[in-house]
Amino acid sequence: MSHVLPQEKKQLRACLLCSLVKNATQFRQDGCENCEEILRMKGSTDRVTDCTSSKFDGMITLMQPAESWVARWQRIEKFHRGIYAIRVYGRVPEDVEDELDRRGLDYRPRDGSVKD
Repeated sequence: MSHVLPQEKKQLRACLLCSLVKNATQFRQDGCENCEEILRMKGSTDRVTDCTSSKFDGMITLMQPAESWVARWQRIEKFHRGIYAIRVYGRVPEDVEDELDRRGLDYRPRDGSVKD
């Protein structure tokens, strides 16, 4: 699990799709453990910049995703263990929204702008 935790507090960023928090170097080296198939950040500094945000509020440490009411509330119960932002400001790039649409998946920005 240690590879999902931020290795240092500098340059923390949150994934715009799932809100996983890591530093920029980790996103570039490993991509996003939850979203790499769609976001393809691994090895691309530009893609990391486009698909993550340094502007986020609060953090949650998620240890048992399937058993956590907080994970259900944040809609992260199916994701990997790690640290997640409560709210992330920004939107995924248009090509990512198009890919999600092609896959029949709804995009919900992590900034709280979409209400149930």
